[in-house]
Amino acid sequence: MEDNLDRQNPLFAKIGIPIGRIIAWILLTLLGPFRRRGQYRVPKSGGVLILSNHQADIDPVAVQLACPRNIYFMAKSELFEMKVLGKIIRWFKAFPVKRGEPDRTSIKRAVQLLKGGEAVCVFPEGELSVTGELLPLKSGVALIVRMADVPVICCGINGTRNVLPYGKLLPRPAFKTIRVNWGEVKHFDKKEETETVMSWVENQLRELTSPE
Repeated sequence: MEDNLDRQNPLFAKIGIPIGRIIAWILLTLLGPFRRRGQYRVPKSGGVLILSNHQADIDPVAVQLACPRNIYFMAKSELFEMKVLGKIIRWFKAFPVKRGEPDRTSIKRAVQLLKGGEAVCVFPEGELSVTGELLPLKSGVALIVRMADVPVICCGINGTRNVLPYGKLLPRPAFKTIRVNWGEVKHFDKKEETETVMSWVENQLRELTSPE
């Protein structure tokens, strides 16, 4: 369905997304300010899986602003049930995943996009962290890594909770810097053990989200 939306909205893809990025950049800069580091490490072309920690509902916006290329996001299915929001996030290349169970449809979609040369972002914690501390990671991420056979890069977010605290609907000035840090690119063998993949991801996210 996402591909159909891309074809039905060529003007939005060409103009709407860049304008949306500019508006979001201005807002986060005013609310934050907003800083990114290491974005040059993101592969400029070809499929790449982006794995990020999850502190606030605006994290997808922060990750997209910090990334030099457009991203498809795996987002919880409940968001797509909201009439207006669901339509908007589809426009901005999000696709649904059912939480609390292995969602083969969403995994297949992610792998399809990655093999097609797209950048896809997954939040491996599977939910927002109430405290901001890294939650246990869902091992299904390792399945996507092996099936897609593309480079993986981790992204550490700090400060979005100050702009949009847990349970709140409206952002507020944080007067603290929002930071997005990019890690090193890694390409795993298709036969890599799940424990090896997940250990690397956890270590990367902890390092990238540690206080500076």
